[in-house]
Amino acid sequence: MTGSSVQAPMSMRLPFSPASVSVARQRLKVWMTQAGGSREHVEDARVVISELVANSVRHAQPLPDGQILVAWTFTGRGVDLAVTDGGSGTRPRNVHAPSSALAGRGMAIVETLAQDWWTERSGSRQTVHALLHV
Repeated sequence: MTGSSVQAPMSMRLPFSPASVSVARQRLKVWMTQAGGSREHVEDARVVISELVANSVRHAQPLPDGQILVAWTFTGRGVDLAVTDGGSGTRPRNVHAPSSALAGRGMAIVETLAQDWWTERSGSRQTVHALLHV
């Protein structure tokens, strides 16, 4: 990406709500476009951040302030997308849902588009990261 060395990391608190998916997706598009991201990379990142935010709202608890933290930054390996929430009783995982399933394919999509993904836990907080090559 042409502007990746000067593009500042982005971090924002969003409501623990399905409406936050579109907010995160739009802000990521602007950020990556300003950095010179290709249309394909921008769209892949938008799909991944959508899945991470949606999974957080669907399966986890909010942070103590009732929100989630959504962040992204360029690293030496690509763009790291991260969503932090209040955690849940289980860790995100790829459940290999059939293509006809109405739900359950989110992490499979992330796994397909991302170079890598992982979770971190700290106290009652859980962060899910996805690293995309750009």
